[in-house]
Amino acid sequence: MSIRENIAENLVETLQYISQPIAVKYVTREPFDFEKLSNAQFPAILVRSADEDREDATIGGSIAQRIATINYQLVCFVKGAKIDTARNKIIEAVEEKLAVDKTRGGNALDTQVLSIEADTGSIAPVGGVIITLRVLYQYQRGTL
Repeated sequence: MSIRENIAENLVETLQYISQPIAVKYVTREPFDFEKLSNAQFPAILVRSADEDREDATIGGSIAQRIATINYQLVCFVKGAKIDTARNKIIEAVEEKLAVDKTRGGNALDTQVLSIEADTGSIAPVGGVIITLRVLYQYQRGTL
């Protein structure tokens, strides 16, 4: 399996175990319709790969070390009487859990939260947050 795939799987696994300050109930990489989720499935997180930049870290030959930075978007959905509070809790929970292992199980060099976007109430009574992460990793071109 590729390092990129390992990182994505690590993100899903890590996010599934969030229990404080809010317990995450549903995490997937497959797109879903949040309107079809039951109340018991909130908060929910969709992990999706975004853009990636790659460059050579070494010079020469067909087998070369490469550095890549890949962005992931964590699309978080919360539900409750206090939507803004629920959004703040999911942001805090995600950021704290991801900081425990910034190497994504030894597959990455670093993980950073780049940005956080919140909906403006347009999907009430559900609240949405998109947390964009940047993961830096190294791989070797010319190997499987």
